[in-house]
Amino acid sequence: MRKKKIVVLTGAGISAESGLSTFRDSGGLWEGHNVMDVASPEGWRRNRKLVLEFYNQRRRQLRNAVPNAAHTELVRLEEKYDVTVITQNVDDLHERAGSSSIIHLHGELNKSQSTADPDLIYDLEGEDISIGDKCELGSQLRPFIVWFGELVPKMEEAVMETLKAEIFIVIGTSLVVYPAAGLVAYTGNEIPRYLIDPSEPELNLSYSNLTHIKSKATSGTKELVDRLMK
Repeated sequence: MRKKKIVVLTGAGISAESGLSTFRDSGGLWEGHNVMDVASPEGWRRNRKLVLEFYNQRRRQLRNAVPNAAHTELVRLEEKYDVTVITQNVDDLHERAGSSSIIHLHGELNKSQSTADPDLIYDLEGEDISIGDKCELGSQLRPFIVWFGELVPKMEEAVMETLKAEIFIVIGTSLVVYPAAGLVAYTGNEIPRYLIDPSEPELNLSYSNLTHIKSKATSGTKELVDRLMK
């Protein structure tokens, strides 16, 4: 029997309850740094050592984080539905929770990337990246992160999955970071859409069939999954 297709878009709010901070919560500062200093090609050109150490610290922080109930509830959905998670997050909490189909729009913290050839990507297994660590072409390795101002390579794949959605769920994102925020526009007007976020979203709520669950990710996701599993 064919399973109905659910596409879930997740943002920083789903990982916040696992102790991972979000830069939008602190006036554009991320762990005390201006976002553009650590998440832009210009910042990388100015100070590679700062950028590498910033992501090394995030990687160490991630090692101590564990998936929360929102992550595991999405795995439970797979018992009844065909679920694809499209995440703006660079952590691996969806993987560790057990989700089987994940698209990382903004890269992955546990991987590095060649500065000479963006298709050369390497697993870090939690290790740091240092100045002098090079790819097979002899160029410096950088974090495998899509920075502000860079293209989002997985966007086309995410759009194709979203077009198949029979239910679309958004969890823990303010829907202001494009192009990811535009995915909701690719959902069919007739399908149920759910937004799980405690605050009013910064988007036009005129979308039809949109249910806003004003809860944190853990409680809101459990509420919705309980409903969908009945």
